[in-house]
Amino acid sequence: MRAWRSRDRFEGRAAVGSWLYRIATNVCLDMLRGKDRRARPMDLGPAREPVEANLNVPAGASWIEPIPDSMIAPEGDPAEVAVARESVRLALVAALQRLPARQRAALILREVLRWEASEVAELLGTSVASVNSALQRARATLAQSNVSPSDASRPLSDPDRALLERYVAAFQRYDFEGLTSLIREDATQSMPPYDMWLHGRDDIFAWWLGPGIGCRGSRVIPTIGANGSPAFGQYKPSPAGGYEPWALQVLELSEGRIAELTFFLDTARLFPLFGLPARLDA
Repeated sequence: MRAWRSRDRFEGRAAVGSWLYRIATNVCLDMLRGKDRRARPMDLGPAREPVEANLNVPAGASWIEPIPDSMIAPEGDPAEVAVARESVRLALVAALQRLPARQRAALILREVLRWEASEVAELLGTSVASVNSALQRARATLAQSNVSPSDASRPLSDPDRALLERYVAAFQRYDFEGLTSLIREDATQSMPPYDMWLHGRDDIFAWWLGPGIGCRGSRVIPTIGANGSPAFGQYKPSPAGGYEPWALQVLELSEGRIAELTFFLDTARLFPLFGLPARLDA
């Protein structure tokens, strides 16, 4: 809308795409001012013990939420699609929230969209030195989170797919011997909107066998990837028969095993977005 209202001021001295990028960037910068950052449970405090008393929904928290891969560069060059999906990884989006608006813009334009420093300077109405300084500070902040937008994006390999198939089968059987071989010892688990998160496979299993025992007998079905990661709809057994929606599971893989499990519990909103049925029959 801002571009449409300003169309009479477009003088043709730059490409239309550059002109639209400038408008879109300024809109984003305006929207970021005064907004609370979105976060993951890991950003709000240390890992907690796997006990039900630690479940807490903090007031006013804004969580990083999953987006279907089909909404991220759904068409186009495969390399561009891979970069787009890599740029919205949950960990990277969480880390970007720590950056001031102009540092965030400089980082995304330079390292995700691969713009030249001179192009970014013109877009932001600043100098090349200022852009390089903002980029350096942004990289330093992200380094503390062990994440980078320049990390190589790797599509799922055949061994990865086999790993995920074994995970689904083992989770549905509640086979902890099988799950032990699939989940890293230092894995993490979170369950937005709760701020509790767990660190370590032992604590994750203690939760699944304790307060989370209701997940025994669940059905897990694959769905569209979320934020460039594999995702599954989890349905818990219902006392009335069949299976009711419980969580959208988003898994992060590392070195051939599962390194992070995020259970997004807002199924009423997320399941339709990911094309998942409202319930499963027995």
